[in-house]
Amino acid sequence: MVKDWALLGTVLALLSVATLVGQWLKRQLSLRLDERSISSFNSRVQAWWFFSVVLGFAFFLPKLTIVLFGLLSFWALREFITLTPTRAGDHRALFWVFFLFTPLQFVLVAFDYYAFYSILIPVYAFLFIAARVAISGDYQHFLERVAKIQFGLLVCVYCLSFAPALLYLQCKQMDGDYANARLLFFFVTIVLFSELLQFLCGRLFGKHLIAETIDTNRTWEGLLGGAGVTAIVGLSLYWATPFPHWWQAGAMSLTIAIMASAGGLTMSAIKRDRGEVTSGTLIEGHGGVLSRIDAICFAAPVFYHVTNYFFGAG
Repeated sequence: MVKDWALLGTVLALLSVATLVGQWLKRQLSLRLDERSISSFNSRVQAWWFFSVVLGFAFFLPKLTIVLFGLLSFWALREFITLTPTRAGDHRALFWVFFLFTPLQFVLVAFDYYAFYSILIPVYAFLFIAARVAISGDYQHFLERVAKIQFGLLVCVYCLSFAPALLYLQCKQMDGDYANARLLFFFVTIVLFSELLQFLCGRLFGKHLIAETIDTNRTWEGLLGGAGVTAIVGLSLYWATPFPHWWQAGAMSLTIAIMASAGGLTMSAIKRDRGEVTSGTLIEGHGGVLSRIDAICFAAPVFYHVTNYFFGAG
C-alpha cells in the first residue's frame, strides 16, 4: 500500500511541475515560442490529468477502468474512420466492427481470455471485414477501403486493449494487491511524460526535424532528449514496477518513449494524408481522443509483450 500511495504522490508531483512549466512558458516571450505551441503543451498536461483520474479507478475498480478504455477506444475508432471517406459497401462491415468486435475485445480482456483476445482482431475480425465488404459487391478501391478499416481497428482497439490488459499480467516480481494497477499507472505515466518531454525538448532545442512534411514539432533532439530523460524518470520509479533492477525499468521506459513517438508520428502522417490537422474535439483543446492516445496505442502492445516475455510468471 505504501508503494501505491508513493506512486500516486510522485505522479501528482510530476503533474504539478508540468503544469507550472506550462504556465511559466506563457510568460517567457524571450524563448520565442509561439502561442500555439505553448497551448499544445498545456493541452497535453491537461490530458495527463484526465488520464490520471481515469487510472485512479484501476486501484479499486479494475473492471470500470477497462470499460473506460473501451469507451475511449470506441471514440478513437470513430474519429479514425471519419478521417477517410467510406462507401455504402463499407457500412455493414463497420456496424460489426463497432458493435461486435470492439466491445468483445474489451470483454475478453476483462475476463483475461488472452488466448482469444490476442487473435480476435488480427485473425477473425480482419478476415470478416474483407469478406463482408466483398459481399457488398462494391469492388472499387477494395484494398484501400478494407485496409483502412483493418488498420483503424488494429490501432484504436486491438493495440489500445493491451493497456488495460496489464491489470491481469502475471509477473514474477509482483508485490501487493495493487501491483497490476501500479504497472498500468506506471506505463501510462511514462507514455504521457515522454510525450511532454519530447515536445518540450523539441521546441527548446530542436533543429533537425524527423519528417518535416509530416510533423513540424518532432525533432531528433526532442526524441533523443525526451526519451533520455524519460528513461531516467523510469529507472527512478523502478520500485513501482515488477522489474527487479533499476536499469531494466530505465530500458523499458526508453522503449515506451520510442514507441510513443512512433505512434504520434504515424498518426500525424495519416492526418496529413487526409488533409486533417486534428481528429476530433471530445476533450476541448486536445484535438480529439485519437490525438491523445496515439502514443499509448503504439506503446501498449510492445510494453505488454516485452514485459511478459522477460518478466512474466509463466
